[in-house]
This record gives sequence, structure tokens and C-alpha cells, in this order.
Amino acid sequence: MQIPRNAMLLRIFIGEDDRHGHQPLYEVIVMKARELHLAGATVLRGPMGFGHSSRLHTAKILRLSEDLPFVIEIVDSEEKINAFLPVLDGMMASGLVTLEKVQVLQYGSGDKA
Repeated sequence: MQIPRNAMLLRIFIGEDDRHGHQPLYEVIVMKARELHLAGATVLRGPMGFGHSSRLHTAKILRLSEDLPFVIEIVDSEEKINAFLPVLDGMMASGLVTLEKVQVLQYGSGDKA
């Protein structure tokens, strides 16, 4: 799969406890992106953050951390990202979604093994 040099970065900010049905939301988003043949997705777990409620979520507190911040990043063509947005909207009850134009310098190794 090839993505254009001028592409779009979709960044989704959610909490670890966010769900879609009985599954973690981050898993549902990544699996749907894969099913729709988007170029790739990465989930990043943050050790600390806060959102619209200003409630601090951190792994530093001396208890089991709850609802740590997760960021999902997906890069593909602007057309494919825009087609994914309505699907994403149907999955999310809350969170933050950002878009930015990016330049892809390398995607994959180029080896056809």
C-alpha cells in the first residue's frame, strides 16, 4: 500500500476507560481502520493528562491508575481520512479529534519480501 507524500494525520484523544459496547474504544478504532485499509494506526498511552473536565489522570498516584490518556494516530490520504471520520463519529461519545496536513518522508522499507 502506498500513501501520498502529502497526507493527513488524524489524531484521536480518548481515555483508557472509554468503551464502544464492551470493547475498549481504542481497539475498536484501530480494528475498524485496519478493516477499511487505512495505511496504519498507532496507539500511545500517556502517563499523565487532562481533558475538558480538567480532572488530572496520572500514573503517579499511589493507587491503580484509572483512565490514563490514550492517543491514536492514523496517517493516510486526505480522502481516506475524511471517509473514516463519519465512522469514527459513530463510535465516540466524547474525546478530541484533530486533523493536520503532514508530509510523508518514508512509509515501509521498500522491500517486497
